[in-house]
Amino acid sequence: MKKKKVELLAPAGSLETLKIAVLYGADAVYMGGGSYGLRAKAKNFTPDEMREGIKFAHDHNVQVYVTANIFAHNDDFEGMKEYFMEIEEMGADAIIVADPGVFAIAKEAVPNMEIHISTQANNTNYHTAKFWAAQGAQRIVLARELSFPEIKTIHDHLPESIELEAFVHGAMCMAYSGRCLLSNYMTNRDANHGECAQPCRWKYHVVEETRPGEYMPVEENERGTYIYNSRDLCMIEYIPELVESGIYSFKIEGRMKTPLYAATVIKAYREAIDTYLENPEAFEAKRGYFLQEVGKASHREFSTGFYEHKPTSEDQTYTHNSYVRNYDFSGMVIDYDKETQMVTIEQRRKFSVGDTVEILLPDRPFISVKIEEMWDEEGNTIESAPHPLQIVKFKVEEEISVPALLRKEQPL
Repeated sequence: MKKKKVELLAPAGSLETLKIAVLYGADAVYMGGGSYGLRAKAKNFTPDEMREGIKFAHDHNVQVYVTANIFAHNDDFEGMKEYFMEIEEMGADAIIVADPGVFAIAKEAVPNMEIHISTQANNTNYHTAKFWAAQGAQRIVLARELSFPEIKTIHDHLPESIELEAFVHGAMCMAYSGRCLLSNYMTNRDANHGECAQPCRWKYHVVEETRPGEYMPVEENERGTYIYNSRDLCMIEYIPELVESGIYSFKIEGRMKTPLYAATVIKAYREAIDTYLENPEAFEAKRGYFLQEVGKASHREFSTGFYEHKPTSEDQTYTHNSYVRNYDFSGMVIDYDKETQMVTIEQRRKFSVGDTVEILLPDRPFISVKIEEMWDEEGNTIESAPHPLQIVKFKVEEEISVPALLRKEQPL
């Protein structure tokens, strides 16, 4: 497959989400198997699911990268070589690693596979990037603590054959490129083995050691403070700057997110990237629209991370750890009958007659529909769909491709 000027790399936390990511515009997806990745709480993939997912992606000219970016202990190496050989046989296009020992095993086991160096490896300078390139890595995933000028300098010191990848959207870790010990210390769940409990999102007070039980707020707020709580990264308005800095792969975080999140964010970035590459002036005119669209996915307040400057107080959220949820994921469109104009929905969250919903499609603008009547699977008239996975039908005059997603705006 001929490579594009840039790559949109999307998370795939499950087989369902992988297929959504592919259909809604990703050039590549990254997934985790049952071992060696940093999202132990994601659904991840069984071998059969991984094989099916890789085939589905390749059938749509989309590449697949498999995460193996834990910081390995001695016992972790048992079976690792065989695992890498298995995913190579399945057709995976690259392995993402952080640990030099894991890198060495991958080079030995699957010498013909691409190896990408994870952001966990703290790639903050061109000397480190050149080191990994000399070892045989094909791509460097940059640390999140870099500005545009720093990234450009790294790019300019590397051979043209070495690609740079960077996160452009999603949750930000308060630790240095994700290397956090809080979870391990406080809950005995090792973040660097994929089991992070996210204590950075918890509520904190100060306790003076001679006054046990007296909890003093760090700020004047009765709910406490969230002193480690980073905002979400959003760089959709900065596509020109990302391209000019030399980043090839634009990476979206979110292997634990819903299919609606994946579809909404990927579709917005796909359109933004394609618009800029085709017509920069048109991109400038639509910056606000792209931001509005990506904001329809559940998110924390947005930030540009380290790209423009070192984060300030404006890039942290100190008073809460809640999300901005403008839209609910209401269901999956699983069928459309052109003769009856009837759409069939597998419910994910309650919706009712009288609601105005949006059908999010992969290849064209969303369709807004007011539900006038609704029927259950047996054809009985119903007023609402309150049950998870309930099969529901209603009329939509415009033809709908399958799959598509149903979302409903939340009242202000």
